[in-house]
Amino acid sequence: MSTPPLLTAGSYERLVAGLRGRTVVAVDYFVLMGGNEGTDPEEWDYGAWHEPTMGVELTMDNGDTYSAVWGSTFDHYGLELYPAPMRDFLSRLGEPGGAARVAVTEHSHWTGILAGPIESCRIQWCGEEQGAPTPLPEAVHLRTATGQVWIAAGRSATHEPDGPGPFYLGTDDVLVVLDTDIAERAGLGA
Repeated sequence: MSTPPLLTAGSYERLVAGLRGRTVVAVDYFVLMGGNEGTDPEEWDYGAWHEPTMGVELTMDNGDTYSAVWGSTFDHYGLELYPAPMRDFLSRLGEPGGAARVAVTEHSHWTGILAGPIESCRIQWCGEEQGAPTPLPEAVHLRTATGQVWIAAGRSATHEPDGPGPFYLGTDDVLVVLDTDIAERAGLGA
């Protein structure tokens, strides 16, 4: 990943708060590629949770693009959101062994989120009470009238759609959760 612009807790809170009232119109995942030739996108769809490892790109109703990526601006791996396209963060986009763009706008679990404006948006911070030396952004939660999504720095310990997890937060991966029960199991505070 390239070096993103410096985030502070205040600027990050303002950026996420600025999404309220906006409508997400397109979603793309950026999945690592593997296989013999390094050109096969790795599995990412596990039902109501997804692992787009490298990040998520959200396109808004006014054409603005936001990238949710894992990063270490806040001392350890956390979920960071930037007002820029994913190509600004990935050097091997579409190349063997790099990341593949996967359009998920039509995925059934995203339809509720794409159906209307964002009513609430917040950062889930992990603090000293959870063992973090400094506040760490674990996830961004977006909710519309008909759906919600948690985009987190994390991954699953198992890759079974209905598996119990556990889910690990604070890793160099991106995890998307589209179900309240799974969000609670992942520690994402529904």
